[in-house]
This record gives sequence, C-alpha cells and structure tokens, in this order.
Amino acid sequence: MIRKKKVNRFYEKDGPSIAEIHYKNIELLSRFVTEQGKIIPRRTSGNDAKCQRLVKRAIKQARHLALMPYVTESTK
Repeated sequence: MIRKKKVNRFYEKDGPSIAEIHYKNIELLSRFVTEQGKIIPRRTSGNDAKCQRLVKRAIKQARHLALMPYVTESTK
C-alpha cells in the first residue's frame, strides 16, 4: 500500500501562509475541525508542529468568542 505524502498547507506555493492562521478566519479553521467539533490531529492534517499549535490556539480563541461551536447539534 502506497501512502500519499502529507503536505503542510501553510507552506505550499501560492497557498495560505502562516499569517493567515487567525481566529477570525473561520473558513480556514473549519477545515481542521471534525463534524463532532474535535480538532483534527497533526498526523492526520499534515501540519508541522508550529502550524498545528497556531491552528489549535486560533480554534480555541474562536470558540471562546463564539465564532465557532464547541460541539454540533448532532452531538448534543
């Protein structure tokens, strides 16, 4: 079985940069959250450690300010 190489989206050419990881960028942050509201782990998303920490912090800030939900309606 050949696995596809995981690519960090924040360092791709002509892609988003680290400066775009911000708690107000909900479209970007929603890619790193499952349907149940869990943060996708680093091994699955392909982020490096630095970017994963920035994503985690931005998601938690967005949740605190009620820009993103902690859980979805289906899990309540």
